[in-house]
Amino acid sequence: MLVLLAFIIIFHITSAALLFVATIDNAWWVGEGFYADVWRVCTNGTNCTEIGDNFQGYATLQAVQASMTLSSALCCMAFFIFMLQLFRLKQGARFVLTATIQLLSCLCVMIAAAIYTDRRQDLHESNQDYYSLTSEGRYGYAFILAWVAFAFTFISGIMYLILRKRK
Repeated sequence: MLVLLAFIIIFHITSAALLFVATIDNAWWVGEGFYADVWRVCTNGTNCTEIGDNFQGYATLQAVQASMTLSSALCCMAFFIFMLQLFRLKQGARFVLTATIQLLSCLCVMIAAAIYTDRRQDLHESNQDYYSLTSEGRYGYAFILAWVAFAFTFISGIMYLILRKRK
């Protein structure tokens, strides 16, 4: 039972780390000499431009930013609630609150990655002053980590839903 508990804790911490890296790192769209994410666009490694109100479709990127930030916060909150429930739940009870919050985190990261997947081309085409060099790019590792974090948080949420407290 102790090995299972250690695995669940490590799996949850890994999920949180993936979410933080996907949210913070500047590699959602990368290419030769540039990289971009939902916070800024950088060319030549040093010339970075923050994405702001003058950005066409800024509300779309704000939705992605908010969803990723909320997902990271919910994942951390689920971990702390799991620790509390570990000591407070009666024997045989399920970790339903932790599972619910973790599945909400899963939903938020899915929404953010899906919005970016769907709207990326429109955002790049309508903001040529930001993305003039980025037309020949590809999805970066932070974007892929967001989808991996979706799978991890989903599996983690299901594990919490199935898990019962034992001695």
